[in-house]
Amino acid sequence: MTDEYVLDVTGLEPPEPLRHALSAAEALLPGSYIRLKINRDPLLLYPMLRVQGFSYDTRAGTSSRLEVFIWRANDKEAESGVRDSQDLSK
Repeated sequence: MTDEYVLDVTGLEPPEPLRHALSAAEALLPGSYIRLKINRDPLLLYPMLRVQGFSYDTRAGTSSRLEVFIWRANDKEAESGVRDSQDLSK
């Protein structure tokens, strides 16, 4: 079973969203992913995630400007959960 963790950082000023996202990503268990709700494109976050072994997908948000989905690279179960969440939002 895939677990989604929602992390809403829309009211935070930089660099707090980045700190919260990285901390939450480090705590991810297999099969889990984060839905990061954010109002700015976190351009500095993306290379940090890649270096630390995470994958991500950025989409337009519903209650925030953007939603960034974060999961451990090579975690097929979490990646499938992210893809399924995209299908459900259509």
